[in-house]
Amino acid sequence: MKKYKLAAVALVLGLAVSGAMAQKDSKKGKKAAKAPAGNLAKGKELFESKCMICHNTDSKEKKIGPGLLGVKGGKLPSGKDATHKVILEVVDAGGGGMPAYKELLTDEEKNDVIAYVLTL
Repeated sequence: MKKYKLAAVALVLGLAVSGAMAQKDSKKGKKAAKAPAGNLAKGKELFESKCMICHNTDSKEKKIGPGLLGVKGGKLPSGKDATHKVILEVVDAGGGGMPAYKELLTDEEKNDVIAYVLTL
């Protein structure tokens, strides 16, 4: 009888652990699906050629446009959330003197530069 109880407890614990791991993996999958991955090296190169003339990466000081240091903390200089979606909207639409890059960059280039900006 003790063997059956021990086996039942082991089975319940095993199911609980595997269920918790599956839920944890599911959350990771959702997080990864929210922001398309970009190539950081290409994003940095693109940023340096197209964006750095107006934006600082090493400070919050304004050049022509706002400095972007601290974006990885979750907020853009405008106060908006620093998410892929929000940054993409800014890149596509431009505004405040920034040109719209909707037609000037490919989707891949946008993903690359956004991935880089999210590291600042």
